[in-house]
Amino acid sequence: MRILWIVPYLPWPMTSGGKTRQYHLLRTLSERGHRITLLVQSKTPADAASHAALEPLLERLIVVPRRPLKHPMTLLAGVFAPWPLLTTINGLSAPLQARFAQLLNETWDVIQVEHSYSLQPYLHTLQQQSRDFVLTEHNLESSLGGATYDRFPKWAAPFVRYDQWRCRKWERKAFDAACHVVAVTQADAQAIGQLTATPVSVVVNGVDSRAFSTVSADPQGQRLLFVGNYEYAPNLDAVQWLLDEIFPRVWLQCPGARLAVAGYGLPEHWRERWPDERIEWQGFVPDLSALQRRCAGFVAALRHGGGSKLKVLEAMAAGLPLVSTAQGVSGLAVEAHAHYLAGESAEALADGVVRLLDEPALARQLADAARDYARNYHDWAVAGNELEQIYRTLPTHQEPQACA
Repeated sequence: MRILWIVPYLPWPMTSGGKTRQYHLLRTLSERGHRITLLVQSKTPADAASHAALEPLLERLIVVPRRPLKHPMTLLAGVFAPWPLLTTINGLSAPLQARFAQLLNETWDVIQVEHSYSLQPYLHTLQQQSRDFVLTEHNLESSLGGATYDRFPKWAAPFVRYDQWRCRKWERKAFDAACHVVAVTQADAQAIGQLTATPVSVVVNGVDSRAFSTVSADPQGQRLLFVGNYEYAPNLDAVQWLLDEIFPRVWLQCPGARLAVAGYGLPEHWRERWPDERIEWQGFVPDLSALQRRCAGFVAALRHGGGSKLKVLEAMAAGLPLVSTAQGVSGLAVEAHAHYLAGESAEALADGVVRLLDEPALARQLADAARDYARNYHDWAVAGNELEQIYRTLPTHQEPQACA
């Protein structure tokens, strides 16, 4: 199939769950012979490494710069436009709209737009030409108040409520306009289905099982791992909770326990805020496998967010036993005490970490069950199959046409 794939960020380097999903789905579909043109609006230029990683998967890589975040148009539209703030940040781009209109002169079997918040520059042209498109929604943004608006001051609460109202209106419009909506979890699919009559299907988040098949935890180690993109508020909250409340309790019972904090956008001031030598500030690690081999487990102390967590799936596929909140394993069909140790409080999570360190047989049992689950149900091949099944239900795009 010829696929026009549209995304509001470069999928390389894989510094977030969304980018990781984009890259591996593109890789999976490319390996199956699909011919993909990737249209990207990016806040950063595509460097040589991005071109080298992405171009082998694509027929074309087209990158259009995004205007600065504090551009006057963004600030004015964020207050007065009918679209939610995140949509105005990623929309209102005449160059992007013009490039998209040129691409629509070509024949496409699939037009796929990632994230409803990125749809604004394309929707009018798609509707004007009666073109079908698939819309993927990674998280139901209007439901993510804790994640999206966490950094707003309390006095901005009326604006937050107003923006959530705009977001829900925009989501309904976007979902209704699509021929098919793709969700990442069953819970999101059910919630989206309450907003639209458009068919909704799930394409799971995945993991590269082959890449992690030779990795396993260090049963003699005392190091726990957390990975996140620290431009995302729920990951900031998780680290603060780990270091303010959870690991002080762990250290009372296991003074030698260590915590490795890895991921993109690590705030520099954290090193001064938590100077304990048992905290290892790893930052962005392009290949996690070497670090995973030195860890006894993974702790997903997440209290906010949505979707399913790729960092958790990667830990499971690498054979790291898991301690997690319900939010940390959201979207995954795993069971507490069978696939991971559960906790919703600092005390419970600390106890789970101590159990992993003190009971290596239990840790190995959990790790083996979790690895099997990730391999069987969340390999990227599974996600690729689900996406191709959706494509087979779409009308063929030889001529512009409306949804059947």
